Formats: sequence, C-alpha cells, structure tokens
Amino acid sequence: MKIAIMGKIHPDGLTIFEKNNIENFEIENFEEDSLIKNLSDVDGIVIRTANLTSKILSKCRKLKIVSRHGVGYDNVDSEYIFKNSIALAITGTSNAVSVAEHVMTMFLYLTKKIHLSNRLVKSGNFKNKSELPNFFELYKKKILILGFGRIGQELAKRCLGFDMEVYVYDPYVSEDVIKNKKCHPIKKKDGFELADYISIHLPLNDSTRNFINFDDFNLFKKNLILVNTARGGIVNENALLDALKNNIINSAGLDVFETEPPIKDHPLFKQENIILTPHNAALTLECRKRMSIESCMNVFNYLKNIKELNKKI
Repeated sequence: MKIAIMGKIHPDGLTIFEKNNIENFEIENFEEDSLIKNLSDVDGIVIRTANLTSKILSKCRKLKIVSRHGVGYDNVDSEYIFKNSIALAITGTSNAVSVAEHVMTMFLYLTKKIHLSNRLVKSGNFKNKSELPNFFELYKKKILILGFGRIGQELAKRCLGFDMEVYVYDPYVSEDVIKNKKCHPIKKKDGFELADYISIHLPLNDSTRNFINFDDFNLFKKNLILVNTARGGIVNENALLDALKNNIINSAGLDVFETEPPIKDHPLFKQENIILTPHNAALTLECRKRMSIESCMNVFNYLKNIKELNKKI
C-alpha cells in the first residue's frame, strides 16, 4: 500500500502508517501536473486544503480512498469520487470542540469590545474608561445556531453555560433532538428577527450559498453579532460589508471567506466592527492531533478491510 499526504499534518497520525510498514509520503507541490505524476499509483490520499479535480483523480489508477483532514470536502470532486466507487472520509469527530470555542471567543471579544479597552490602557488613557462605548453580557441573550451537527451542538452546550437562550434552525434535524439538547427549534425568518447572536454551521452548497443576503440584513436586530466559521459564500460579503459600514448590525466575526486567501485590500479589512481569522478555528494543537490521527485511521482501516475481504474471496 502507498499513501499520499497532501499537506503537512501532525506526526501523530503518520505513526499509524509507520507502525504498520505502510509507505507514505508528503506532497507539497499542488500544481496539477505534479499531482498527476505523484498520485498515479497511490492507494489512499490524506488531503487538507489542496484541490483534487476530476482530471487529477482520473489519473489515479489505484486510488481506493480519499480522507479529508477536516469535515468539509468541497475541495474534492465528490461527483467523480462517487461515480468511480472511491471512498470519501472526513474527520467528523475531531474539530467540534475547537470550532465551538473559537465562536465563543469571537462572541466575547466583540461583546466586551476587548480591543478598545486594550488600546485605551496601552495608550496611557486608563482613567478615560468612561469614554469607552457600552459593552454587554451574554447572559440571557438569544443565539440562533444555523446547522445543528456536532459543532452546532458543542456550541449550544457552551452557550447554555452562559444562560443564553439557544434557538436552532436545521431542517434536517428533528425537533425532538433539538429540544432534548435544551434548545428551541425555530424557522429561519423568525430566528433572524429575534437573534442577538447568529453562528453559522452549514455546509456550502447550492442551497446555502448566499444563505444570508442583503434582504436578510433588514430582518436583523441592530445589536446583532454574526459569526461565520463554516464556509465563505454562505454570507454574502457585499451585504455584510454594507451592514457593517451602515451600522445595520453591531459587528461580525469571520474565519472563512468567499475567496481564500482573501485579496490583500479586501474592504472588510477596513472595518473596526469585525474580527477576522485565517480559517484556523479548528487548528488548535489538540484538534490538529485528533484530525491527523482520524484521517490516517480512516485510510488504514478502509484499506485493511479491503485487503481482508479480498483474502476471503
């Protein structure tokens, strides 16, 4: 067996291959010609953020499984994968805690306006704290969680710990499941109108692209804090910029962008009422270890099962 690792991962995962004498190698050049050459005879691929197109995949004559080092797989041509009976795995249990904590960090930073207090002290104006704008508590505030998978549920637990009222929009999760988690199911429009906070945990697809657009910002409260750690494109960036510039909402936090990396002079960078991070909500050390191990275990277990099945046949 031969495994390609597309992008650097934590070495804890690689020990799975090494202990079982499975050949593996890291790929750093993600240009199409290089990938076609280096992936032609691999049995499995562990992939981070590089793209696997149908053209590249069609040249992988021995490929049996692609394992994502993460939960999304929009960088893999899934249509080709499924048509050609190639397995596709994700690290579904690894990143929920890290992302949920990242969201809470953004909520607290924006709610308490920490950056302004920090700037005040460092500029020698400690005594002028009365000049700072109002900041608030999370206590008893209403949060709308869009998408109630593992991350959404981990976030709900943390919000409940702050005595927040947690509302959930997810048409694919039963109301009983939501209520059993001490949350309230709600329709999209109703949630938009009552939320003090919104956190997005949806996949990016045709039905969720521009899920929050210009019209939706007219429904929001003026004090709304909006955080997106899911995928860029779910929130229309032009609509968000307009809302922030005109104080239609309070503030926002983004870990993801429509184009990554975003352009250097992106207009959102000039806004004081937004905090931005480089798509690293899941990249705590603990999570990187878990994702590395899980993504490699997915490949190892799948190929091992195929090998054992072939022996029986």
